[in-house]
Amino acid sequence: MTLPFTKMHGAGNDFVLLDGRRNLPSDLGPVARAIGDRHLGVGFDQLLVVRDGQSHPYHMEIWNSDGSLAQMCGNGIRCFAKWLYDRGELSVGPVTVETAGGPRPIQVNGYVNGAFQAAVGMGVPDFDPPNIPMRTDGPNSRAVLHPDGQPLTVTGVSMGNPHAVSFQDSVDAFPLEHIGPLVEHDPAFPERVNFEIVQVVAPAHLKVRVWERGAGITLACGTGASASVAVAVLEGRIDPGAVDLDMPGGRLRVVWDGPGHELILRGPAATVFEGAWPTSNAAEAL
Repeated sequence: MTLPFTKMHGAGNDFVLLDGRRNLPSDLGPVARAIGDRHLGVGFDQLLVVRDGQSHPYHMEIWNSDGSLAQMCGNGIRCFAKWLYDRGELSVGPVTVETAGGPRPIQVNGYVNGAFQAAVGMGVPDFDPPNIPMRTDGPNSRAVLHPDGQPLTVTGVSMGNPHAVSFQDSVDAFPLEHIGPLVEHDPAFPERVNFEIVQVVAPAHLKVRVWERGAGITLACGTGASASVAVAVLEGRIDPGAVDLDMPGGRLRVVWDGPGHELILRGPAATVFEGAWPTSNAAEAL
């Protein structure tokens, strides 16, 4: 017996997608750990699972490669839409997909110059510490952490999942491999946190690297891109409007008109290959 899957990516942020409507169990943590292993499995940042929605036709379930659940994934939801579009379940136009981080509106643009394109409504950034959640001494979400004993200023924000954003003179020189896991597990974030380091290249151009909660360093992160723009605008580092973000896996565009407005994420999605996973390799979960 095998489990059909599709390997996909959005700007290098890679996924395996399963059709959860095929009587898959509710707990796919062991499956995520097995298939997500980059040496012994297929490898991915997140496992995306198509489920039936309650108020909308589809629900996107997200499992990190460590087997933990995630609330939202901006690059993943574009891949999710492409998978449905390629199978004739979606057409060009609007659709709303349920996630654990709330419903997300998508404008499916189909194939533009040979590449699938979609714009995702990422919601209104939330800087209220209890909603992130984040433990702080004051009413705002700006704090100084001390990973490895060194001061690090971060600003917390929720994009349906928790983020901590820190601005640096050079994201390439920052030791993300070392500091990332320390920030993810910092006591200031009771549910752990995604961590972005951001460099302002120009007034509408950011360079970003991401340590994702439950996945480690990834080539791109849609909610991380959104969080980076939201904090940059909030702190007056850039103006509201359209912003291009360079991540190691490619470029994303975020449009945000400022506090109180929904943030829009635009970018590509690509299918890498189709495959079938032997269920005996994850028999304890299936």
